[in-house]
Amino acid sequence: MAEEKYKIVVFGAFGAGKSTLVQALDPQAKHIEAECAGGTTTIAFDYGRVQIGEKRVYLYGTPGQERFEFAREIIGKGMDGAILLVDVTCPVDEFVEHLSTSIIAARIPYVVLLNKCDAVGAQPDAAKAHFAGAETKIVSAKDRREARDALEEFIGTLRPHTGNKTN
Repeated sequence: MAEEKYKIVVFGAFGAGKSTLVQALDPQAKHIEAECAGGTTTIAFDYGRVQIGEKRVYLYGTPGQERFEFAREIIGKGMDGAILLVDVTCPVDEFVEHLSTSIIAARIPYVVLLNKCDAVGAQPDAAKAHFAGAETKIVSAKDRREARDALEEFIGTLRPHTGNKTN
């Protein structure tokens, strides 16, 4: 049986934990970042690989600032599924809503992962209610086991791509 391959793209706002999630899933993940006010930020993408049984998963984390829309469009081409990572310590804003709407409009299978649920001010129930039509999971992007369980469950709902895609 041939190995199945999946391209999964992780979307979310600045500080939602996208890089942390990709790093938790693949400690050898690559990250392109720059200094900014308050630390560093992803300016291109994160890239990691995970093997789940006979399934090879290629993970791409996108930049979380609005000005990088062009990068998200490029990275998203040919994706088999999307993860929308939501920081539940912040209300869902226009940008996160835009990401959600874009994924839905592209008819890409997706899951909403609710991150930072254990932080002060977290409101996972409000976020879950906001994304009521979507599959949602509570995870900690820092917890490798939780992240992997959520990814495995999501991958189990997808069909592998056919044809030749570059990952």
